[in-house]
Amino acid sequence: MNTRTHTELANFIWGICNLLRGPYKRNEYRKVILPLTVLRRFDCVLAGTKEVVLAANARYIGNSTNVRQQLLEQAAGLSFYNTSRLDFNRLLDDPNQIAQNLNAYIRDFSDNVWEIMDRFAFSEQVARMDEKNLLFQVIQRFSSLDLSPERVDNVQMGYVFEELIRIGAEQANEEAGEHFTPREVIRLMVSLLLSPEPDLSKSHVVKTIYDPACGTGGMLSVAEDYLREHNREANPILFGQDHNDESWAVCKSDMLIKGENADNIILGDSFSQDGYARGSGSGRPSTFDYMLANPPFGVEWKQQQQYIKQEHDTLGFGGRFGAGLPRINDGSLLFLQHMLSKMQPIAEDGTGGSRIAIVFNGSPLFTGDAGSGESNIRQWIIENDWLEAIVALPDQLFYNTGISTYIWVLTNRKEPRRQGKVQLVDGRQFFVKMRKSLGNKRNELSLAQIDDLTRIHGNFEDGETRPITDEDPVTHESRTRPCVVSKVFVNEDFGYRKITVERPLRLNFAATKERNARIEDQRAFQNLVKSRKHAGPARDTEVAEGQVRQETIRSLLQSLADQVGGEVVRDREAFVEVLRGVEAAAGLKLKAPERKAVLAALGERDPEAKVCCDRRGNPEPDTELRDTESVPLDEDIDAYMEREVLPHFPDAWVNDSKTKIGYEIPLNRHFYVYEPPRPLKEIKADLQVLEQEIANLLSDVVGG
Repeated sequence: MNTRTHTELANFIWGICNLLRGPYKRNEYRKVILPLTVLRRFDCVLAGTKEVVLAANARYIGNSTNVRQQLLEQAAGLSFYNTSRLDFNRLLDDPNQIAQNLNAYIRDFSDNVWEIMDRFAFSEQVARMDEKNLLFQVIQRFSSLDLSPERVDNVQMGYVFEELIRIGAEQANEEAGEHFTPREVIRLMVSLLLSPEPDLSKSHVVKTIYDPACGTGGMLSVAEDYLREHNREANPILFGQDHNDESWAVCKSDMLIKGENADNIILGDSFSQDGYARGSGSGRPSTFDYMLANPPFGVEWKQQQQYIKQEHDTLGFGGRFGAGLPRINDGSLLFLQHMLSKMQPIAEDGTGGSRIAIVFNGSPLFTGDAGSGESNIRQWIIENDWLEAIVALPDQLFYNTGISTYIWVLTNRKEPRRQGKVQLVDGRQFFVKMRKSLGNKRNELSLAQIDDLTRIHGNFEDGETRPITDEDPVTHESRTRPCVVSKVFVNEDFGYRKITVERPLRLNFAATKERNARIEDQRAFQNLVKSRKHAGPARDTEVAEGQVRQETIRSLLQSLADQVGGEVVRDREAFVEVLRGVEAAAGLKLKAPERKAVLAALGERDPEAKVCCDRRGNPEPDTELRDTESVPLDEDIDAYMEREVLPHFPDAWVNDSKTKIGYEIPLNRHFYVYEPPRPLKEIKADLQVLEQEIANLLSDVVGG
């Protein structure tokens, strides 16, 4: 079955929804279609051993539950079975009892299948369709579908499930990309992940593969297929977890039918209910050979915030989130930390270790300033030398979004040639246009392009080029030119120090009428007539005393104005001495907050004034002139200041106490190629031609 055929099959299945119109809304169709497709798939898979299982069930009726289960699985040749004499065709023999018979048929499945159908909450839909006299017609339509493995293999069935979910998500106006990833993107991820591995050809090699946001299991299935394509004797063991009941049910049913251990697909939130936690006592592994994921883009983690923050605060690097916490509206980097915590350690003989591939949007590359959670996470990853490569993908590859995406490849066992380095690959022009778009997906990767991107990654060559065809931004004509598609950097190239550049505070002072009036806006002055005491005589007394104090300060300012006569003083220390003299003459002494309020009211910034200094004689910084600069890690700060800042502001200095280390990966900037604008003569000539055309048109109109 080719892609067109499985799409047609999915459309045919979805067409059954026409029977549901009226009693069901469009966004409710999936509640019927998905579970019935899963159930029909089980029905067709078990058809060949139906009679054998029924005979075994009668023979072993007296055995214990566990023994009987094993014997029935042997009879079915699968890890699931059904002991009912009913199937989809026989359900149609009794239209009046079809609801009761369908529920009984589902109950006679093995527990693992029954759990899947229970998560779909399908019994509610059976009752609803029966009440509306729809159930018989729907089952009749599904019974005509041949979903046997001979007709639809497991890979194609996975495509059918994903297509059904995509259509259903569109009709429900949901994010289809939260459920699955385009298969060609997964193929590229798996190829980047596994192609460098030298031991995959070993006989009966065992590899564990984990996806913490497995959805319908597409990534796990493609990774398994890749291993088996390259080594028929390989033994990949798949593990996954997802919090969405519907996706989990589809993934687990797919694993059951393929003969995988479906118990390895855990239902629950990977952050707060980690199914593969260290020391959980579950007997499940906590580290894996390979990990893949496509976590939802830009989804907040507010629901898990308390649990994650507690682990971060209490366990630190002993837990999963020690490096830092990103902003609440995007948990992508939490998934990456979660996966990094499950890397296998490197043994003394060099064996062990893990490789990770994860899809992100652009946010994790650069969001977050130095000292932020995102920057700290990037710093932790890069300084540990875990980041191997980042591949920029074309836009409009995903079903639910047209934004650009990136594949991060990470490992704790880099090849010697890659140690201390990061490769960036620009694959934004590696795509072919689809004949028909699917949601926001208008582009796709061809097999040749996947192979080429994998080859570029494997070559690990700085400055490698490819002929790229794109549109000339000026002429809008197609052009082909060599473009750099691979760059190699040392880890420190992505780090920088964010320095705070200070400039001295310079103020002049004058006791004019206008400046004196500003004292009314100073908080310390306003607080004089405020009281924290409860209403009553004591409060009234305190407020009255404050009013007197305010009037005293107003008089003091008037006396100061009379003495200096509006003179502008450009030396704060000299002005303070004058103020103290006026205070002494008036027989009062301003408190520190009051004096600060007076100076704030009477002072104005003046670049010609003398520098204001603190008690130790050090210049005070002007917060309004404060600025920051990003200095690359491999550059001396003093040399940077000498070159970039001091020629413009000779009195500037660096506040070392505020310096922070930051990391960002500006991939697009590294591949940016400047294209000069057209010469002015050409632009002028074009404008003259247009002007002449307009003049001719106007002439025709006037002449007509």
